[in-house]
Amino acid sequence: MRTPPPQSRPAERPRPAPANGPSADSSHGPRQGSSHGPSTGSQPGARPGPWTAAEPLSVVIGAGGTGGHIYPGLALAEALRRAVPEAVISFVGTTRGLETELIPGAGHRLHTVDMIPFDPSLGARRYLLPAALLRSGAQCRTILRAQRAHIAVGMGGYPSAPVILGARLAGLPSLIHESNAVPGRANQFAARLTPHLAVAFDRSRAHLSGGENALTTGMPIAAALAGLDRSSLREHARRELSVPDGARLLLVNGGSLGAARLTEAAIGLAQRWHGRTDVHLLIKTGPAALEETRRRLGDSPVARAVPYLDRMDLAYAAADLVVSRAGAATVAELATTGVPAVLVPYPHAPGDHQTHNARVLTDAGAGLLLPDADTTAERLDALTAPLLADPARLAAMSTAADPGPHARAADLLAARVLELASHTKEYAA
Repeated sequence: MRTPPPQSRPAERPRPAPANGPSADSSHGPRQGSSHGPSTGSQPGARPGPWTAAEPLSVVIGAGGTGGHIYPGLALAEALRRAVPEAVISFVGTTRGLETELIPGAGHRLHTVDMIPFDPSLGARRYLLPAALLRSGAQCRTILRAQRAHIAVGMGGYPSAPVILGARLAGLPSLIHESNAVPGRANQFAARLTPHLAVAFDRSRAHLSGGENALTTGMPIAAALAGLDRSSLREHARRELSVPDGARLLLVNGGSLGAARLTEAAIGLAQRWHGRTDVHLLIKTGPAALEETRRRLGDSPVARAVPYLDRMDLAYAAADLVVSRAGAATVAELATTGVPAVLVPYPHAPGDHQTHNARVLTDAGAGLLLPDADTTAERLDALTAPLLADPARLAAMSTAADPGPHARAADLLAARVLELASHTKEYAA
């Protein structure tokens, strides 16, 4: 449901629309504070301070498309709620991405706008992008006013850009967080509209306008992963995921939507490992490929396919080795939890950013890089079987993983959001 356009000014000043409640009419103009705020960033290690304004903190977060943008947004929302329990947090996305399920499922309100991807593959439709951006930016301005937002945050993905544009139109401070080592097109554009930038990886600074002044926060990840103790959770996790006693677990994780190349290779690997009792495959297929994958696996004793994993803490605790794409969120989770990995970057990612993401782990010795074109059952077998048979090497790869700032990234980003929001003046009564 979209937020309705502004209506006449009521006599009473409403509170922000609750996360799961009806839309509030936009009856007041934006706060008249600076859209830029202070130029200094939060100090490393800072935790969000108390919220002292008279009305509840209201934050609107733009995040959508894939889990790589949505999950960091949810982690930020979680950190903001820890700091300011009464905060009103809502999201902006479209009707096409995973946000339609994940954001309401996490208990947050989702506003949808008419934005299209920053994608050259759209062909002639890409010429509609300027008009779509202006239209969705105006929609976001209405949403921000209706929510009586103190600040807008863009987490990347094409729903992020109109949120930042809407904040610019509404005179509100805004902040973008770039999760990838090479920024996506939406954030490259949005960085021109706000001076407030945060990045997960230092190497992305060079690709953003004003990137030299960006705050490095790391990648916001869920608290359950930030504080994960794999060893203490391992036995419980293996029971929950039905891993046979004594079997080494290979988790094949294609990301939030699955990955056809990884799923195909995993099916072939299950056939090659048929009859073995020392290994087990857990294949996350995404919803679309689940039935076909299960049909092809049949009653395989060594493999199980699931559409989705609600508890990634259990998956990482149970796994001995992960085969996955190299989205920024996944790389940050692997670095933080210390799970050894074989990384298969998505070859069509803008700027080949998944390869750059993967280098963060492979350069440290915490993972191996496998090109997408080489990802076959035979190649996976050759890479993973020796690793699974060598606990000492797996342990060394786990130790080599550098968690960096990711475990505290959500709190660091929340502190910066609160700092900027505190410079936004109250709405007039």
